[in-house]
Amino acid sequence: MKTLTAGTPAPAFTLQNQNDEPVSLADFKGKKVLVYFYPKAMTPGCTVQACGLRDSKAELDALNVEVLGVSIDPVKRLPKFIERDNLNFTLLSDEDHAVAEQFGVWGEKKFTLRKFS
Repeated sequence: MKTLTAGTPAPAFTLQNQNDEPVSLADFKGKKVLVYFYPKAMTPGCTVQACGLRDSKAELDALNVEVLGVSIDPVKRLPKFIERDNLNFTLLSDEDHAVAEQFGVWGEKKFTLRKFS
């Protein structure tokens, strides 16, 4: 798994958002974009992470940073996550994990001696 390093341009991508509309990284050209990946909407760890970003929105806005959350969840699950936790940023569906692979964040993980893909 190859991960990005500082100064490396992010891979170009287009994914469907929570409204089933295409969103491309190119749409944000010239802006700062925080692209974060989470395994599954509405799970405890992912909720804490998303709510932390939600609660930091004013600080991120002051720095002119756009937030894009990416998961392998289907599009239809994303609005539920946004509504349930009052999220204030865009979520994107990467069901085939192709974008996660491009960013080097998809692969086998180990947790308490168990392996996950």
